[in-house]
Amino acid sequence: MIYLMRHGQDDENYIGGWSDVNITPIGIKEVENTARWLKENLDIKRILSSDITRAKQTSFIVSNYLDAPLEYTMFLREQTKGDLNGMLKETAIKEYPSYFDNPTPIDVYPNGESLKDLYNRIKELLPYIYNLEDDTLIITHRGVINMIYYLLNNIELDMNKNRFDVSTASVHELNKSLNRIRRIK
Repeated sequence: MIYLMRHGQDDENYIGGWSDVNITPIGIKEVENTARWLKENLDIKRILSSDITRAKQTSFIVSNYLDAPLEYTMFLREQTKGDLNGMLKETAIKEYPSYFDNPTPIDVYPNGESLKDLYNRIKELLPYIYNLEDDTLIITHRGVINMIYYLLNNIELDMNKNRFDVSTASVHELNKSLNRIRRIK
């Protein structure tokens, strides 16, 4: 089994993507709670984390609870929102209203990528994930975990980012032999 965890809550007033937005005090508590649960319920041997700030902060907290080796990688990054990364949502909506009106999976953020681009990037990454040692914990972002759900369930990509209940600090089990992913916390 491989486990995937979404980072703790960050400030939703900002566009995420490849931003340097920190996790909030509530996010810290969520992550600590999940870290305790991980310690009590799983035998994590290694942590692999996105190198985006909110994931790094999450992985640092988790690694202190689990005493597992931690590595960072850019390959687990969220969809890049290009020029909008880290921008206040209020500002982004004013400066780029056409993007927010009715986006589709193929609409590309200015100097960023589309949801379809993220889907294809994670599709290429999936064999690497399947080759990871069992009991590896991946700390990443909702978009990355969602793409794995879309891929493994052969569901057509859409803009519903809440479809798979990938809430902050949630944990998902990737069963490599059954080719299945499900939320476990």
